[in-house]
Amino acid sequence: MARIAVIGSGMGAMAAAARLAVAGHRVTVFERSETYGGVVGSVRRDGFVFDTGPGLLHLPAVWRDLFVKTGKEPLEQCVDLVQTDPASRHLFADGSDVSLPNASRAGIVSALEGALGSGAGERWGAFLGRAREAWDRSRRPLLEEPLRSDRQSLERDPYPAVRRRRLLRSRQAGTVAEVGAWELDDPRLAALFDAYALSYGLDPRSAPAGAALLPYMEQTFGSWYVTGGLRELARAVYERCVARRVEFVFGAEVASIVEQDGRAAGVALVDGTVAEADWVVAGVGNARDLLDRPLQQDDEMSAQPVNQPAAVQPGRFTVLLALRGARSSTAHRTVVHSPDTEAEAAAVFSGRAAEHPTVTVLRPDDPLTRPDAEHEAITVSATVARQGERLDWSDKALRERYAELLIDTAGRATGGARELRERLLWHEVLTPVETGVLTAPALAGAQGRWLHPGNSTLLPGLLLVGGHAHPGGGLAHVGMSGALVAGLIVEGADFRGSQ
Repeated sequence: MARIAVIGSGMGAMAAAARLAVAGHRVTVFERSETYGGVVGSVRRDGFVFDTGPGLLHLPAVWRDLFVKTGKEPLEQCVDLVQTDPASRHLFADGSDVSLPNASRAGIVSALEGALGSGAGERWGAFLGRAREAWDRSRRPLLEEPLRSDRQSLERDPYPAVRRRRLLRSRQAGTVAEVGAWELDDPRLAALFDAYALSYGLDPRSAPAGAALLPYMEQTFGSWYVTGGLRELARAVYERCVARRVEFVFGAEVASIVEQDGRAAGVALVDGTVAEADWVVAGVGNARDLLDRPLQQDDEMSAQPVNQPAAVQPGRFTVLLALRGARSSTAHRTVVHSPDTEAEAAAVFSGRAAEHPTVTVLRPDDPLTRPDAEHEAITVSATVARQGERLDWSDKALRERYAELLIDTAGRATGGARELRERLLWHEVLTPVETGVLTAPALAGAQGRWLHPGNSTLLPGLLLVGGHAHPGGGLAHVGMSGALVAGLIVEGADFRGSQ
């Protein structure tokens, strides 16, 4: 039995902790805050409940696997999972309105064809077919296996872009934006693909075409809501850890990783306490600051893609709306697309506030999120530039001005901005100051510039988990990182990936 110190209690860290405890190890989690879950948080006020991180679950098989491998009670016995139907509603700048069914490629194609016409559904269906090829080519090395030093297969973009003749020469789309312009050939479909990239913190102008995996995963495996909010999933994972005798120490900030005889040997807390360990699992983004040595080789040092340096890594602006009046029959999620996603991306990734952001409106039909049937809780959000010198989200006037913009935009999804304001009891604003930055998922292509650091490090005994490590950000991805780290410790160098 090994002693394992886990830094941070985010979802990936807890996923690793539960698996390691089941394998017979003594696991202690050190969390600087007073609660678990990382970005999967919530706000509770006056009987209203809001998620402050992700609001929907995609690829739930990752978390089902965790619960199968760590106990007798399956995931569905610990939380109430509900498929959203429709999966999403989309409002475009030209007035087009389409609702996409959940996990039905044929249904999605039919809906797009009926709403957008002109072969739009057929083109999106063909795009999903190519995305499936990319998924089949890259799924295991990108998501289910440890990142190897020989990563040539991940340096090539797995997306089979259509070869087109342009300007007297043959070219293929290499980025999300180029796929939209050259293959989808409809500004609304291009905006749909761009919105997926932006929601994960990716710049459509430079993110590789292999980002097609993101809409493919959602539209193939479905969108799921956890009754009570996604915070309930964090609670269930935490309780599974406790049931497996994982020890949590809250209010315990790690100052440094202890090194002895060339190996990680524990953690030192800011209060001077030293906790010895045989393995250290770092589930925080500042892991390199806890050591005097680099974590990875020079070509693996950056936790962010070369094409998207940490200085422009975006965040999320969220407005929580407490409303009087019963919820009307509507989609759980509505996306109001920007009329110009290129201008939006240019603003977000240069540190400015976009004038016309893509806005996501979440309206769960969930009695647990509201005081009674005569009230409604709505979450409105947009991807925005991170906190920085050019944009100070702590400025009260800016926060309120941008919140008003999002509320006005959300009005398109709720019957009008005036009606929405008349129902408004109160609102609360969260910006990158409170919620930090988005960690993008790893992507294949672009010579490996969109990969994250591997879970193993140059310091024996130290492993990385969570959104800042392989395979990157997003609930499904961090769950996979927990499985990979546990496998590397339990099975050692022979571990070849999750099954």
